Amino acid sequence: MRRNRYPKELKEQLIQEAMEVGNATQVARRHGIDPKRLYYWIRESQHKGFQEAPADAKQIAPYVPSAQEFKRLESENIALKKLLGEKTLEIQILQDLIKKKNPSYRKN
Repeated sequence: MRRNRYPKELKEQLIQEAMEVGNATQVARRHGIDPKRLYYWIRESQHKGFQEAPADAKQIAPYVPSAQEFKRLESENIALKKLLGEKTLEIQILQDLIKKKNPSYRKN
């Protein structure tokens, strides 16, 4: 079985057409190539664009919450810790009641 080689210009044209149409499968079938191959070319072209981008464009700025948002998050965190403590205490009390009521109860 012979492997087809496609010129770079054709690949770029098909990728551009698939992006404009929004349906790569339809474009691939219209030009008589395997849709999987066209999807591969699209993925590859998107990856190459990332590689060619300048280094400062790839950096992600850290998220710093505002003072109001930080206070809201702190209060939410405290409330959740309190709720977790209460639920843990409830579970412990219920387990103790089960052990008293049924002495043969074993904790798995």
